[in-house]
Parts: sequence; structure tokens; C-alpha cells
Amino acid sequence: MSGTEFGFAMFGALVALLALRVPIGIAMFVTGAAGYAALAGWPPLLSHLKTAAYARYSVYDLSVVPMFLLMGQFASRGGLSQGLFRAASSLIGHWRGGVALASIGACAGFGAICGSSLATAATMGQVALPELRRLNYKPSLATGTLAAGGTLGILIPPSVVLIVYAILAEQNIAKLFVAAFIPGVLAALGYMLAIGIYVRLYPDTGPAGPRASWRERFATLAEVWPVLALFIVVLGGIYGGVFTPTEAAAVGVLGAAYFAVTRGGLRWNGMKQCLLATAESSAMIFLILLGADVLNVFLALTQMPQELATWVSGAGLPPLAVLATILLIYLVLGCLMDSLSMILLTVPIFFPMVMGLDFYGLDPTGKAIWFGILALMVVEIGLITPPVGMNVYIINSMARDVPMAETFRGIVPFLLSDFVRVGLLVLFPGLSLWLVQFVK
Repeated sequence: MSGTEFGFAMFGALVALLALRVPIGIAMFVTGAAGYAALAGWPPLLSHLKTAAYARYSVYDLSVVPMFLLMGQFASRGGLSQGLFRAASSLIGHWRGGVALASIGACAGFGAICGSSLATAATMGQVALPELRRLNYKPSLATGTLAAGGTLGILIPPSVVLIVYAILAEQNIAKLFVAAFIPGVLAALGYMLAIGIYVRLYPDTGPAGPRASWRERFATLAEVWPVLALFIVVLGGIYGGVFTPTEAAAVGVLGAAYFAVTRGGLRWNGMKQCLLATAESSAMIFLILLGADVLNVFLALTQMPQELATWVSGAGLPPLAVLATILLIYLVLGCLMDSLSMILLTVPIFFPMVMGLDFYGLDPTGKAIWFGILALMVVEIGLITPPVGMNVYIINSMARDVPMAETFRGIVPFLLSDFVRVGLLVLFPGLSLWLVQFVK
């Protein structure tokens, strides 16, 4: 059996472990270690493992992950999500479907200081779902809106998934953040457009809420300034050259902690819960990273990624056909696993294939950033597709009287919007690369 054939066989074993519900980090570690030992022997494997954890976890850029997670925890505790929702609802809640539109806007704003899709869905679900139900929104529209809106947590920078991709692909985190900005805004606008069309086709699904006075609107807008301040300081500091992404994350944590204490009444017990939740999420991510590293070393021994890249380059297939196939595989994988696991599992295989092809004459850096944004877009779709659809499960845990199938039906308009947006990004790379030219 050739190295490439053995690599595919072990990849099949990995899929089998995932089907048995083995955690993704452990499944990748076991598969990679077993394959490495079979090809090179146990002594080389043990020699690699003794330094693998330190080599991965000592990467300076990786420290940004727990800090952005902690910033999201503090932002949730600080009541910033409630302020965002009240402000958006006061402005457009009196429109037909207006509270659903406000939920999308609030999700986008919260995603700008959170970086986690699951956290955005959970936080905004607690805030917006009671209001949507009070106004008698159709259950499928209410839960579908919040599940789809939660995906904006990894589309609007900062994004934990983008940080991990930047480390894997050896790209500049700041450039990836700015490349995601326009696609993230397009995602939010596309979701709003989907809601607007849906409530006009089915007027009873999204009734208008009460109209707020201008005094009430100005009062609620005043509650949004902490979010704007954090967004400007963190991302403005990165793009202005004042901070590195890691330094900006540290400043963001301090700012979010201040607002959590002064506005949200955060006390010691709440602080411990924030730290514990961040530690649990970070540990999960770091375990997956270690498992992916071991698997990637094994794949490098088999030469499978390089062989695939060579085969694709020599097959004469149109580059866009190859890219469409990769994106389709992401959609299928999105039905089976979470977004971070997909990125860690597939980037070592797909990235060399993409970099070996010519897309619109893009240089290697532009191509790497463009592919990263496309991967992020399609990975985000996996968060709302059956049977896994993690965001759907989170929202349904808050609305237990709504059947899961009904929530998935409510997702359909947002999926259509997603497919249109991905198509635009494939055909027009400038949508994600235009702002990159202004980042040094």
C-alpha cells in the first residue's frame, strides 16, 4: 500500500471514530499517532510527542484565542447584548419583521466583540427570543433568525476560527480580520433582506412591534457606546498599528471587564464563571489543535496532501471547478462536525491544492486570504445545517416547545442568502480583498 493510499485509509478510520462520537481532538490524535507509528515506528513518534505540545502552545499568536473568548464572556456579563438589542429594536422594531431584523443587527454588533458563533447565538437567544415570542412571531422565523444570526459571531471580526486559520496558513491575522469585514456586513444585510422578503410573502409570521418615541431611541442608542468603544479600540488599534492582535485582545479584555463590573454588576462569583467558561473553551480548542498537529505530521509522512495537490494541478480541471468541489465537501462536513474541527482537519489537505491553482491571477497572499474567507463562509453554513447544526441546537434548548424540524425550516431563507453570498465571493474576490490593501 502506497503512502497516499494509507493516508486515505487512516482518514477513513478517523471518520469512523467521529461516527462513533469520539471527540474530534482525541480522534485526530489517535489516528495521527497510530499512522505515524505504522510508518516511522514508535521511537520517532515518542520523540515527536515530547515536544509537540510545547511547540504548538508556545506560539505567541495563539494567546489571542483565550483572550478574545474571555472578552466575549465579559461582554455577555456586562449587559452589552441587551443594550444592542434594545437600540436596534427601538429603531426598526415597528417595521413588519422589525424585531427579527433588530436581532440580526444585534448579533452582528455582538459578534464584533465576541468572536464566537455559539456564544453569540446563546447570548442573543436569551435576550431576543422572549421579545419575539411576546410579539407572536412564527416560531420557525424566531428560532431560525437567532440561529442564523449567531453565525455572525465568526463572520464579523474578531473571529476565533480566522485566528486558527491564520496560524495554520501562516497568514497575517490583521489582514484576515479586515478581509472578513465586508463579507460579514454582506452576511448581516443578506439575512435582513431574507427576513424582509419572507415577512412580505407571509405577513402574519413577523408582526410589527410598538413604535418607540425619539426620546426612547436616543436613550437606547446611548447604551451602545461601550460596544462601539471596544470595537474601535480593539480593531482600530490593530489596523492603526497601535497594537498587535494579541495586545489588542488584552486591551479588549480589560475594557469588557470594566463594563461588566460597572454596568453588569459582575462580582467575584461571576468572574470565576467567566474564567472557568473561557478555560473550558480554550482547553477544548487547544486539544483539537494538538490532535490536528499530530494528524498533520502523519499526513506529511504519507505525502497525501502533496500528491493530491499535484494530481489536481495536472488533471486539467478548471480551478473554479476544484474550488466548488472543495466548498461542497465543506458543506457535507458541516453536517457532521463543528467549524473549528473542519478548519483544522481540512486546511492541511485543501490549502496546498488551492495554492497550486491560478485564480484570477491572485498572488499567493491574496489567494490564501481569499480562500480563508471562503472557507469561513461555508463553515458558518455548517452551523445551521442538519443534522448537527450547533446553533440550531442551542436556540432550540431555549425554545423546547418548538420542534427541531420547524427551526430547520426557518433556516431555509437564510441558507439561500448564504449561497448567494458565497457565489458572489467566489466570482468577485475583491469583496474580501479590497480592504486588505490598506493594511500593512
